[in-house]
Amino acid sequence: MTFAELKEKKDLLIVALESSCDETACAVLKDGKILSSVISSQIDIHKEYGGVVPEIASRNHVINVEPVVEEALKKAGVTASDADCFAVTYGAGLLGALLVGVSYMKGLAFALNKPLIKVNHIRGHIAANYIADPSLTPPYIGLIVSGGHTAVVKVDSYTSFTYLGGTMDDAVGEAFDKVARVLSLPYPGGPEIEKAAKGGVRTVYIPEPKTGSPYDFSFSGIKTSVINYAHTAAQRGEEINKADVACSFQSAVAEMLVKAAVRAAKEYGLKDIALAGGVGANGEIRRVLTEACAKRDLRAHFPTKETCTDNAAMIAMEAYLQVRYGDGSALAGEELDARASIPLV
Repeated sequence: MTFAELKEKKDLLIVALESSCDETACAVLKDGKILSSVISSQIDIHKEYGGVVPEIASRNHVINVEPVVEEALKKAGVTASDADCFAVTYGAGLLGALLVGVSYMKGLAFALNKPLIKVNHIRGHIAANYIADPSLTPPYIGLIVSGGHTAVVKVDSYTSFTYLGGTMDDAVGEAFDKVARVLSLPYPGGPEIEKAAKGGVRTVYIPEPKTGSPYDFSFSGIKTSVINYAHTAAQRGEEINKADVACSFQSAVAEMLVKAAVRAAKEYGLKDIALAGGVGANGEIRRVLTEACAKRDLRAHFPTKETCTDNAAMIAMEAYLQVRYGDGSALAGEELDARASIPLV
């Protein structure tokens, strides 16, 4: 089937696979509607090590990929042969983990003589917003907050984006994990900091790093502020209040992110801001964005918390958008390979 034929296909059925980090996920989408979404998480495995171990993640993807695909197909009531095309995350992420997914879906597409759509993982996170709110339409501002990426983008259309700015060092998810380790909180750090912050108050001063651009961030500086605070207290023989530190850190990060997104919306005359990425599940960031938008006659959009973290439903949705509105550049050939690093959008 050619891309032109695929583009015109009614009731388009897509089977998508995600394996960029430590979740093996498969989803089935029909004409823009998710029929099934299955996720096998490795969080409990990697907790022991305080973070994701790439080699262990890859080996578990090998074990999980076929059962996860079979379960997703069964829940959707379809077979692999019913698919009009397949989709797979090819980057960015852990190379070994990505290779498992790309190899599996290339084999499936070749065996069944079906087209394969390559999907940018971060574009998938943005596309998760269309699952939660099908009425959302470009242009709008996208605030990307994940373990490996942090950026403000202008979503010009369903398939084109303008990069406005992003992190100059650590991604926001990395900062959450590193601060959690400083506070001796378990992995994954994001949910643990949010949990701890609920029992604290904002008493610790966390300075906002200067970056020279209103849309750039420096989370390394914020992380260092927390480390210095903890070390100073230790040298004085004082015990820090973990809840207060977590609350102060989380609040500072939320305000910094939201300020940039709101500024972008005003500068470009847009009314909508959509959150995207795993850290988008954070309740404080959602609250601050909601309140900021309400004060300025803007609209805040959020994926469901289930589709904030890595999943294949967002990959299926991004593939659907590429087919319906794209130019065919996402159609993968035999040369498709996994890539640890690719352009953000």
